[in-house]
Amino acid sequence: MPENEKQTIEVEEHQEDLGRIEISPEVIEVIASLAAIEVVGVGEMYGGFAAGMVEKLGGHSNRKGVKVDLTDEGITIDVQLIMNYGVSIPEVAEKVQDNIVQKLKRMTALDVSEINIHVVGVRFEHKENDNDAVD
Repeated sequence: MPENEKQTIEVEEHQEDLGRIEISPEVIEVIASLAAIEVVGVGEMYGGFAAGMVEKLGGHSNRKGVKVDLTDEGITIDVQLIMNYGVSIPEVAEKVQDNIVQKLKRMTALDVSEINIHVVGVRFEHKENDNDAVD
């Protein structure tokens, strides 16, 4: 589908007389982003140039680091993360996948066909030196 075409995902109807429920891919991106950052070991989401510019201009992008593709096979989610130094990347990545699936299922009742985790960096924590502390 062309990038500029408006896409929505239709949720199964439980009561036909009330109408349709459609969920925008942007909503899925926000849910997936928030679910990913909740996992212990994830340092931050990686959003690239566009998300960085939004934040520098005073905005905040909750979709940062997540891309949703609607295909004939289902919903594919790509997540770009920066992990904390010292964590087991495979374990944390699997927890991110599980958390995204659980949050999406609970909030939207949608099934995801694929969640791809792309680790694009490692975040190092800088601890203050005890000698640098001023009384």
